[in-house]
Amino acid sequence: MSANANKIVAILGVPLGYGASMAGVDIGPAALRVARLQQRIERLGYSVRDLGDMRLERPKSVPLTDEKLKYVREISNACEQLADEVEAILEAGELPLVLGGDHSIAIGSFGGAASYFKHRDEKLGLIWFDAHADMNTPETTPSGNIHGMPLAALLGYGAPELTNVAGFAPKVDPRLCVHVGARDIDSGERELIRQLGMRFFTMREIDERGMSACMDEAIEIVSRGTIGYGVTFDVDALDPGDAPGSGTLVRGGLTYREAHLGMEKIAEAGGMRYLEIVEINTALDVNNKTAELGVELILSALGKTIL
Repeated sequence: MSANANKIVAILGVPLGYGASMAGVDIGPAALRVARLQQRIERLGYSVRDLGDMRLERPKSVPLTDEKLKYVREISNACEQLADEVEAILEAGELPLVLGGDHSIAIGSFGGAASYFKHRDEKLGLIWFDAHADMNTPETTPSGNIHGMPLAALLGYGAPELTNVAGFAPKVDPRLCVHVGARDIDSGERELIRQLGMRFFTMREIDERGMSACMDEAIEIVSRGTIGYGVTFDVDALDPGDAPGSGTLVRGGLTYREAHLGMEKIAEAGGMRYLEIVEINTALDVNNKTAELGVELILSALGKTIL
């Protein structure tokens, strides 16, 4: 009998693309399902409950080019709804697997998980895989796109419509949060990172020390006095050669094997409380290559091994 036999993974699609500037990311959940996500998780011995995709409100108008919080109302509402959904999945004793959509959804997914554990007087750590810091605020954003702001919002910085999702802020302590894979950080974000003293494992450090050592330290940090940690993975953390289907490509990302090693280490440590994969842009992908890799990484995080 599989060690996962009594474990239930609840899949929830969030086809939200308003936080990004390019169309196509809203079909990410469908692309992951086309790559037979459910069947492949079931092969690992889990039971799977696919809740389908959230129904999202359509914007009534297009934001101005220089607006600093594009689609903030629609994104805030979606994140509130998502926070409730994730909390309900955890209440049912299941593992939430959230499929994005753009990275602004992390405000809702981590918000819901943090809320669930907060009610039990427990803290939740956070591992954030991304090429970008995602720590802009309305004051520092160069684009006004909210998918560049979710980590700042979870740390309590930015617009109240985002920081107060799920009814409390901040949602994570910077000392219990790590960022893996950064290689493109804006100057305003750099200031906030220094101010908070948050642990960033940049691509340079991963190059120098190796993914294994960096992940061991990352997992140790997010496990300090916590009930576990959430994991959110932006596919632009990967090298564009392996993952062309992202609207925010930056050369020199995590290799195929580094990304799998990171997920395998997370599975071995056993502390993951929710998993999220975001920013797969189907309009830019090649033969569903990025979605296929996304499914493979999910399987590694759920315990798939080579032997």
